[in-house]
Amino acid sequence: MATIHLTLAPFLLLAAIFLSTEVTAQPAAPAPGPAGPINITAILEKGGQFVTFIRLLNTTQIGKQINIQVNSSSEGMTVFAPTDNAFQNLKPGTLNKLSHDDQVKLILYHVSPKFYTMDDLLSVSNPVRTQATGRDGGAVYGLNFTGQGNQVNVSTGVIETRVSNALRKERPLAVYVVDMVLLPEEMFGEHKISPVAPSQNPNHLLSPMTQTTPLRKRRFRPRSLGPVR
Repeated sequence: MATIHLTLAPFLLLAAIFLSTEVTAQPAAPAPGPAGPINITAILEKGGQFVTFIRLLNTTQIGKQINIQVNSSSEGMTVFAPTDNAFQNLKPGTLNKLSHDDQVKLILYHVSPKFYTMDDLLSVSNPVRTQATGRDGGAVYGLNFTGQGNQVNVSTGVIETRVSNALRKERPLAVYVVDMVLLPEEMFGEHKISPVAPSQNPNHLLSPMTQTTPLRKRRFRPRSLGPVR
């Protein structure tokens, strides 16, 4: 028996060396390729509850312009995405009563031409510019942010709601969920602004802001929304 064990030992050693060499020779897993271009529609589709907002981004061409801008510049953007429930909770006919240009302004009002983290929104100077700012003869179309800790609230002068979880929070694009449609005071408040002629160039819906004068601050009285659920 001892002789058999001694005879097999060299073969077992050679087999172990062969297997070890074969495992070592296996090619390393390929490194992950570069991330693809940012696509706001894909981000929202992954969230699973933004069918209406996606449709409006497509019909107004704003979704396409967001993709172009965040993939070709370093300015960054922030999108506040209302859920399908948020649109369902609007008064019946609210969207259908809006002209195409008003729908464009409404969606632009949900987009800020700057990248904001949640911490930024807690300390930002109000009102915050949106992509609708400056339309209708230089109207404000701004958003007001308040909150403390991990809770951030946004007010338009017509509604106030929480800024919920982030669908995306990496530069250059942040996408935050809101549970109400952000209705601008300039369109839905007591003193509506008469619309001016719409822009004739849809490719410049998201042109960079060139206005340097400060936004006119309007009186804003935040109200408590209770603890976050």
